[in-house]
Amino acid sequence: MKTSELYNLLGINLDLAVEAHELLRGEAGREIPGVKMDEENYDHSTVKIITILDEQGEQIMGRAKGTYVTLESPELRVNNKMVHKNISEVFAEKLKQILPLNDDSVILVVGLGNWNATPDSLGPKVVNFSMATRHLFQYAPQELQQGLRSVCVLAPGVLGITGIETAEIIKGTVDRVKPDLLICVDALAAGSVERINSTIQVATTGINPGSGIGNKRLGINEETMGIPVIAIGVPTVVHAGIITHQAMEQLFNHLQTTPALQHVYAGLQPVAVNEIINKVLEPFGGQLMVTPKEVDDQISFTAKVIATSLALALHPGMPPDQVEHYLQ
Repeated sequence: MKTSELYNLLGINLDLAVEAHELLRGEAGREIPGVKMDEENYDHSTVKIITILDEQGEQIMGRAKGTYVTLESPELRVNNKMVHKNISEVFAEKLKQILPLNDDSVILVVGLGNWNATPDSLGPKVVNFSMATRHLFQYAPQELQQGLRSVCVLAPGVLGITGIETAEIIKGTVDRVKPDLLICVDALAAGSVERINSTIQVATTGINPGSGIGNKRLGINEETMGIPVIAIGVPTVVHAGIITHQAMEQLFNHLQTTPALQHVYAGLQPVAVNEIINKVLEPFGGQLMVTPKEVDDQISFTAKVIATSLALALHPGMPPDQVEHYLQ
């Protein structure tokens, strides 16, 4: 059974475009029509840029036409301020290349997620660290320095806390504040444990909150909001079904390549993997998500990196060596 077929049976959606691209290209054994990928290497990170060019690429990839920039660095999980500063500057440059901004642009940064659930608290933490400046333009213009843009931030919570669809809260804010750009930050679900808290994705196509954990909510995109929407996400969890599947694949490979155990492999039915996984996950309705025990620290590290990158990208007058002094 193809991995993509198993994911469909388990109801698993790959939030990261780079993972979907790797999976589909690997299964097809060729490049995906209508999709382009570029790769850039830096001292502490690798940047992969997936561009979905047309409707054929949209259909194969299962996501909207646009640009998906993915920064990968296992060092995001480690408390190293100098490395994180370097990563922030690289990510800020990538943001500058895709953010549709003018000098007088008003930007709304929204931290999606539940601040009471650590793996889902990335968005609110980024908002907590970020510097809001919109009020200064009206109430304290003397405090402003040249090169700052008008930025406001919002952490709207989740439907289970507020009783209101997150997209409705954001739309109401957009209609009232009238920003030129909406940036949403959210936690994602990974397709492998290696990418948990080590990958940052930015997409020009908006976001569907909760889609990675099977809890798809109203989309937050240019069509629903009426303004350009940039989505920034970090995978903080992985579906237990993916871990189980990968472990079983390793077992099958070991049985196949070990002469003394080949007779055991011959009696197994790999096509029954889906049934086995469903049986194991049955007590959780097939939706068990896994996260590292160090997730508290890792979320904080990544939130600071993203907040720093946003400060550098949104405020052209922000000195890179002083940006820490402006974060909350």
